[in-house]
Amino acid sequence: MNAEFNGKQFCKTVSRSPGVYVMLGEASEYLYVGKAKNLRNRLTSYFVSVPQNRKIQRMLSRIASIQLHITKTESEALLLENTLIKEYRPRYNILLRDDKSYPYIRLSNSHDYPGLSLYRGRIEHKHKYYGPFSSAAAVRETLSEIQKVIPVRQCQDSYFSNRSRPCLQHQIKRCSAPCVGKVDRSTYLGDVEDSVLLLEGKSEKLGTLLQKKMDQSSENLDYESAARYRDRIAALRKVLEKQYVSGGLSNADVVVAVGRADRACVSVMSIRNGQNLGMRHYFQKTLLDETASEMLTAILPQYYLGNPIPKELIVHPKIDGVTHLTAMLTEKAGRKVVVKSNVRDYRAQWIEMALLNTTENLDRHLASKDSYTTRLKALSKDLVLATDPVRLECFDISHTAGEATVGACVVFDDEGPVSSQYRRFNIKSVEAGDDYGAMREVLQRRYRKVIENKEATPDLLFVDGGKGQHRIAQEVMDELLLGDIPIIAVAKGHDRKAGEEKLYISGRKSALTLPRVSAGLHLIQQIRDEAHRFAITGHRQRRAKSRTYSTLEDVPGVGAIRRRALIQHFGGLQQLKRAPVKDLIKVPGISDSLAEKIYHFIRQD
Repeated sequence: MNAEFNGKQFCKTVSRSPGVYVMLGEASEYLYVGKAKNLRNRLTSYFVSVPQNRKIQRMLSRIASIQLHITKTESEALLLENTLIKEYRPRYNILLRDDKSYPYIRLSNSHDYPGLSLYRGRIEHKHKYYGPFSSAAAVRETLSEIQKVIPVRQCQDSYFSNRSRPCLQHQIKRCSAPCVGKVDRSTYLGDVEDSVLLLEGKSEKLGTLLQKKMDQSSENLDYESAARYRDRIAALRKVLEKQYVSGGLSNADVVVAVGRADRACVSVMSIRNGQNLGMRHYFQKTLLDETASEMLTAILPQYYLGNPIPKELIVHPKIDGVTHLTAMLTEKAGRKVVVKSNVRDYRAQWIEMALLNTTENLDRHLASKDSYTTRLKALSKDLVLATDPVRLECFDISHTAGEATVGACVVFDDEGPVSSQYRRFNIKSVEAGDDYGAMREVLQRRYRKVIENKEATPDLLFVDGGKGQHRIAQEVMDELLLGDIPIIAVAKGHDRKAGEEKLYISGRKSALTLPRVSAGLHLIQQIRDEAHRFAITGHRQRRAKSRTYSTLEDVPGVGAIRRRALIQHFGGLQQLKRAPVKDLIKVPGISDSLAEKIYHFIRQD
């Protein structure tokens, strides 16, 4: 415990009201945020005796002060606690690591011929959304199954508006080709309504409706339509045979936690309209030796603060504070939410299924972690380091003949890649093709910001390159007074063969070559390859963007809004270049004179 902070004395002045306590370090950094129905009793439990848990001892030793936030109820305390955790991400709290947005299926209601598509981003009320799904793969699988039954288009609006003949989807009977008038609008909208029934889980109603349409067509002697509805019924039956989840029109999330050693896996299985939309897995480190139940109790409020809340929440194992969690979720959702642990029948089968998947994923994660830990220790031994490194950063430069130069930084910690801390740098001030200058700029920009924001510095710094890149890196780090950080330049071997890399290391006169079988070398290759992947992805994106829009950006009078309108109308720059003036005029915001200007300008380019 910090010598300047007397925990026992502090607790005597604390209210017995419910609320939230915030433990702060010497630099006012958030160490831990907790809630309590009785603040004095909860805080006193930390200081009445020396905790048996060494991790808790370590946390208490860093406390410089404690902030208190009194609330009216424990439910309010729960909400405030998780808001503070999400905002400040305290060192010793259980944190939900999830920086991905959930994908949805979107029905574009604003179009004359609505289409279905995968969508991520802000929800717009003019469209209808179904989900969320656990992954983009789950969305694509669902869309594919829908197309087998109902031939509703799934193309982009820009692609739709520029078709002159049916695409491959029509040829394989996955789309009715409304883009070229192969189906009238009323019939197509009927198909859209049928697809909505399927998305909403009303498959029985859809089957009955298709049967009626088939019988009606037969009575009207429209045997071609009857055959089409017959095929849809058969396709629907095949799709329904694949559904392995029962439970009617249940709308629920099944959340389970499995712990092992110092790791836990929390998984969320989404059930919508009785159908399993897939699972998401979140791997957590138990900083204070939390049990699976404690882990789940901490994660649930954080998760549902930023995600849709189902009508029913089924959790395993049983958690504490169900009453307050239910009250918080009900208030946030604006409707009744039920949280259950003891369930039977198909709900018990859901838990069994979720536990099986979670256990297998945790086993794979631990196996991967063990492998990474082994390689990290081997690297420490190969480089003769006093202690195993915890934070590793690697830099790479990517360009094509000097065009669209991008620098990248990837970060690894003692558990593996930390993608949320990856950074890209667009290089503009350096002469094209000057790799040394680009590397200097990237390192300066990166570590000046690290110093300004008092962020963590690496234990090892890797750069992709040879002696020259190592010299540049050393100069930059010396200028920034970070010269004590070991720098390793990873030079590709003869004929760029993996396993023949030369390592130029601070303090060594000659290059180091590690054996091909070295686990430490394998880790270096992994970090180097990840930096290269991240850099080249950013470079390709920047290059594609510049090539797509460079011509239009140079046209006087054509700003961002008009460029977007032109690209959306024609579907791409190549189609735009082939368009006559009379077609350019049809685009909103393009006058006769501007159309002439665009026509001649892009052909000169």
